[in-house]
Amino acid sequence: MKANKKTVYLGMSGGVDSSVAAVLLKEQGYNVVAVFMKNWHSDDSRFADVCPWEQDLRDAKTVAAALGIPLKVWNFEEEYHRKVISYFFSEYKAGRTPNPDVMCNSYIKFKAFYEKALAQGANFIATGHYARVKKCSSDAKSANQYCLFRGTDCNKDQSYFLWNIDISVLPKILFPIGELTKDRVRQIAKKHKLVNAHKKDSQGICFIGKINVREYLKTKLPLKQGDVVTVSGEKVGTHEGAWFYTQGQRKGTGSRGGGVPYYVVQKDVKKNILVVDNRASHHLFANGLVAENLNWLVENPVQLLSSSLLKARMRYRQELVSVNVVFKGNELVVNFSSPQRAITEGQSVVFYIKDKVLGGGVIKKALI
Repeated sequence: MKANKKTVYLGMSGGVDSSVAAVLLKEQGYNVVAVFMKNWHSDDSRFADVCPWEQDLRDAKTVAAALGIPLKVWNFEEEYHRKVISYFFSEYKAGRTPNPDVMCNSYIKFKAFYEKALAQGANFIATGHYARVKKCSSDAKSANQYCLFRGTDCNKDQSYFLWNIDISVLPKILFPIGELTKDRVRQIAKKHKLVNAHKKDSQGICFIGKINVREYLKTKLPLKQGDVVTVSGEKVGTHEGAWFYTQGQRKGTGSRGGGVPYYVVQKDVKKNILVVDNRASHHLFANGLVAENLNWLVENPVQLLSSSLLKARMRYRQELVSVNVVFKGNELVVNFSSPQRAITEGQSVVFYIKDKVLGGGVIKKALI
């Protein structure tokens, strides 16, 4: 294939998705430069090895060598801890449940990495996300002709975590595996005999991996015993600190239920009280929510948000829900077509029309 001479800096994590993205970009004729981003370090010895970055780096080097592409290692530890880890702790301390993957994408992959790559001569950046960027079919006359769309594989679609990136970067982003299923990605990896063809998908927080969130929070947030009470006010146990819990949580409530499970329906970090119920009932369901810190990936959000086709997602992999919305200053009131469970402050609400991602916001509160 004739090279198109365009240079792509690819975020290569050591996983199979970004490795197959490199294969596809090479086949399309791009000049591919792989970049391994090192973002995690911990001053606490208990968590120093929680991120398997050394093995990931070895895998990335092996794949890059096999494909004949250069690999750079860029250190974003300072930016990651300032923008993602600090946010993680401050949100839990305030009683909210943060989404660090959204912040990681916003400030590390599609800002720090993006800016450095373009400064070094990249025409595009690419990642192994299951999402798509393409021309907006209905916005051909728009100044920004590129939109974000869901990945073809509904089980792997990662557009939920991308709502907060800057609209201006869309024309410079490539998602090579966005049209593929996970099975197809692994088939390509096997065909090219990539060392990570059978490697398990990473789990947990972006760039860190799977950690025990409560134990990690304890490194910065102190234990603070408080009461666990039912919705009727009966004390049924104690807890270690209201900020360690999240809406809808069942495990670890510290309540004496005689074998009956209790669910967290409310938490008050100022009074350090957990309110629980032994039914996953109306106490966990909301008719709507208020969203703040809005970000839009289309130029005409007000017009599109009035569409009868508007849907939203409040959790990763949740089925899309029909909604209608009303702007209230810098906030958005979102009304659901049917009650939704465990609407959690600090998590994201993301809006779609069919496969197109309009943008999203941070959940400020649920509307019962």
